[in-house]
Amino acid sequence: MKPNLDTLRSEIEHYLEEMGMAVYYGYSRALEATPAIQWDCDQHPDYKQFVHAAKAVGVQLIVFHQLGFSSDQIDDALEQLTACDLPREEYREFEVQLTNVRAYDGFVCAIELSFDHQGRVFMFNLRAGWYKDLCEILDEIQILGGAPDNDDDTPISGYFSRN
Repeated sequence: MKPNLDTLRSEIEHYLEEMGMAVYYGYSRALEATPAIQWDCDQHPDYKQFVHAAKAVGVQLIVFHQLGFSSDQIDDALEQLTACDLPREEYREFEVQLTNVRAYDGFVCAIELSFDHQGRVFMFNLRAGWYKDLCEILDEIQILGGAPDNDDDTPISGYFSRN
């Protein structure tokens, strides 16, 4: 059964409060320079195990981040798709897949819990199944669109964000 992340978000907040953990509502820490260790959410998707591990090493503060999905991502992807030289059938398949995801506008698509311990960030990242599928589609479209123009000397040239 795929988790409903909107419901799970509330459940996690309540559980952290019950466990006496302080919650810091922060931004995603996935791109921080601090070395990170990812929790295996495929084999152990229960956030309670992650929280228990944090408690066991004396952590009292959990950083909580949720990512809400915006259909603006679909608009951007469709614009990129038009720049791809694809057969009509393949183009239509991408278009249908992207359009179907619009139904999730406003839903929570990812939840991230993290804590610091001994100079490392420990992270729990859970993504909705439909969002994982969307990310794969976006990656395919980016590849089909060709390599980004890296002639620009600005620090973020060639950077692609799904946020």
